[in-house]
Amino acid sequence: QFLMANKLDTAMWISRLFTVYCSALFVLPLLGLHEAASFYQRALLANALTSALRLHQRLPHFQLSRVFLAQALLEDSCHYLLYSLIFVNSYPVTMSIFPVLLFSLLHAATYTKKVLDARSSNSLPFLRNLLEKLNANQQNILKFIACNEIFLMPATVFMLFSGQGSLLQPFIYYRFLTLRYSSRRNPYCRILFTELRIVVEHLITKPSCPVFVRRLCLSGISFISRLAPTVA
Repeated sequence: QFLMANKLDTAMWISRLFTVYCSALFVLPLLGLHEAASFYQRALLANALTSALRLHQRLPHFQLSRVFLAQALLEDSCHYLLYSLIFVNSYPVTMSIFPVLLFSLLHAATYTKKVLDARSSNSLPFLRNLLEKLNANQQNILKFIACNEIFLMPATVFMLFSGQGSLLQPFIYYRFLTLRYSSRRNPYCRILFTELRIVVEHLITKPSCPVFVRRLCLSGISFISRLAPTVA
């Protein structure tokens, strides 16, 4: 009754569980490397479906207008719909599947707990303990996802020069990264950029750091800071 009363949430729960399943079989190619590539695409397509459903839930009245597009781009679900479309037809990259896997796992775990609560307050204690442990590590998981989002930017450039990526991919991914940096709901991309800058600045101020490395890092920090969008 609980699942039928929340059909859209249930559909997203099932698609997230399928995303976790496909992502796991890509990361751990138990069925062979050839099958792993197909699971990579299935995971991203399932994530695109979940993101589209979530976006419809957040903005139910679609309008073909600039205002609606601006509102949609503020939603994290729109960001990951774009993310899925960027990588679904590209060369499989293990780093790109982790954000999809972990976000799906976190959201599926939250809804699974609701399903268990609807069934009984004491049902499946072992599964409840696993869900509680996952929830306790949510902040670390979100930081890991943000780290993946950041380091995928140079990865897309490397893929371009190695012949495994398209010319447009780095530019589209840069747009995705600016959306994540400006996200209202998830500040972890901004937090990780700040933390990485602090770590690099700390390392290059040490006397043992060569001068050319210090200059190179400062130039890189200045360049990235200029590219960063303004956050309200």
